[in-house]
Amino acid sequence: MNPKKLSPKEQLNHLLIGTERLVDEELLLKKLSENRPLKIKLGCDPTAPDLHLGHTVVLSKLKQFQDFGHEIMFLIGDYTTKIGDPTGRSKTRPQLSDEEIKENAKTYLTQVARVLDPEKTTVVYNSQWLSKLTFADVISLCGKVTVARMIEREDFKKRLEEQQPISMHELLYPLMQGYDSVALHADVELGGTDQTFNLLMGRHLQSHYNQEPQVIITMPILEGLDGVHKMSKSYGNYIGLSDTADNAFGKLMSISDDLMFKYSTLLLHTPIDMQNTQKQHIAEGSLHPMDLKKQIAHAIVARFWGNENAIAAQKHFEELFQNRDYTNAEHITLTKHDDYWIVDLLKEIGAVASSSDARRMLEQGAVSVDGSTVSDFKASIHPKSGMIIKVGKKKIVKIS
Repeated sequence: MNPKKLSPKEQLNHLLIGTERLVDEELLLKKLSENRPLKIKLGCDPTAPDLHLGHTVVLSKLKQFQDFGHEIMFLIGDYTTKIGDPTGRSKTRPQLSDEEIKENAKTYLTQVARVLDPEKTTVVYNSQWLSKLTFADVISLCGKVTVARMIEREDFKKRLEEQQPISMHELLYPLMQGYDSVALHADVELGGTDQTFNLLMGRHLQSHYNQEPQVIITMPILEGLDGVHKMSKSYGNYIGLSDTADNAFGKLMSISDDLMFKYSTLLLHTPIDMQNTQKQHIAEGSLHPMDLKKQIAHAIVARFWGNENAIAAQKHFEELFQNRDYTNAEHITLTKHDDYWIVDLLKEIGAVASSSDARRMLEQGAVSVDGSTVSDFKASIHPKSGMIIKVGKKKIVKIS
């Protein structure tokens, strides 16, 4: 199949696969029928240095547009990051410095190239136009939307009900993201379902600036490793594109069987009928859930880290976690030889990001030292060379 030879209707049918919502299908079909490359926009704020598999859900849809010959505009929100997107937040985000933003943005392009063709991707920074707005421009922009509409937003509404403060600069965020679409003359903007309000603001402002409103496509949110919250570095439940293939494979093997099917849908675009067949084989006993999980994990790692790395990562996982061959376990040299509080020890080996993460793992019985389960939050551990520390299903280290 040559993607560029598809009719507008055939393109539309392919683009709808796996989407959560499409705003203005008729307009998208009209735009596709104009026989020109459409401007497809996706914005990311560099609030952290790593992109993760949650981002690739939208990036994969962007790649589909790219394969159809459309112009991809990957927008790095270096200016909007100074405000911080209030989406899904119960309180104001801490503001980042210019240095932090610049440092976080450095790796984005390398990571995005895992999915998109970098030679066919236009990278833009919204500081290029937002930093040039005068105060009069900002007042004019604010005049195009009412306060009532802003506080209709679910995040703001909830915070008002809970008497949590909303800073004035947070109200500007949707306006600035919407103005990005005006500056770029975007035909289509993609985002997660949690971005719907911001995406609609782009349509609203484009109409005020006498532009044809952008079509909106939202993609489902990918839950993180905990199966509860969306994948996010702030929740510590993510698989970063900068992770090693070994770590990514191990993390994928730690998620629930049910969640693995969702990962298969959103990251591999596995058809539902194929998944139903797999579930039937599991129910009949002809397919073991562990074998299917390894197949899916292998396919995901192969897609974003390469097939050779996927083969090596699966072999590493099987030797380490199934055959208990700790020869290839991650070796770590500790900073001291004295007794460690178990929480500090888990942090130093990189198994947890916070004390609350450590408490949860200990309470779940997911921590063991030399084969003995440790569940006491106050436990003291005396490290020794050769000690094996296992945390959950994804972390095994050997003390050097």
